[in-house]
Amino acid sequence: MNIGLYFGSFNPIHTGHLIIANHIIENTDLDKIWFVVSPHNPLKPASTLLNEYNRLHLVELAIKDNPKFRASNIEFTLPRPSFTIDTLTYLQEKFPHERFSVIMGSDSYQNLPRWKNYEQLLQQYQVIVYQRPQYPVSEKLSEHTLVLQAPLIEISSTFIRQQIKSEKSIQYLVPGAVIEYIKENRYYQ
Repeated sequence: MNIGLYFGSFNPIHTGHLIIANHIIENTDLDKIWFVVSPHNPLKPASTLLNEYNRLHLVELAIKDNPKFRASNIEFTLPRPSFTIDTLTYLQEKFPHERFSVIMGSDSYQNLPRWKNYEQLLQQYQVIVYQRPQYPVSEKLSEHTLVLQAPLIEISSTFIRQQIKSEKSIQYLVPGAVIEYIKENRYYQ
């Protein structure tokens, strides 16, 4: 089975994440996409993060109706901060018969040379890149790179958190079940 790993803080997951994942699953040879909730991205501050188990639950709520999607807490038990190559090594040992690909935006792809052991990642794994405005992929870093033009929506988790803090609606920005759970638990206020 070919599994795409969509890493992210998902703080919270939003419609943009889901549109990208759906486009990728429909336009590649991936069988499944695992939303890998990162406890802490080493390139981002941890101060604004909701607890990882709460973020995982929001992802589960958002994708519960799609059998091709799965929420993954695989990084919760790994040393922190979590590095993608370490997660991939662990997954390959745990699931030796699966093939893993990494999904990322072109902004992250441009930062790839800053990642731990990025050369190993590029040699051993397919990288599926979705283009983001202002971050064109002019040169592939590896022959295992696939660049897609996915439909993008200009929303971010930061914007959603600001809307919640300002007591403004986030309707249509995140799935309904996620909105209800955020409201019930007073997240991001």
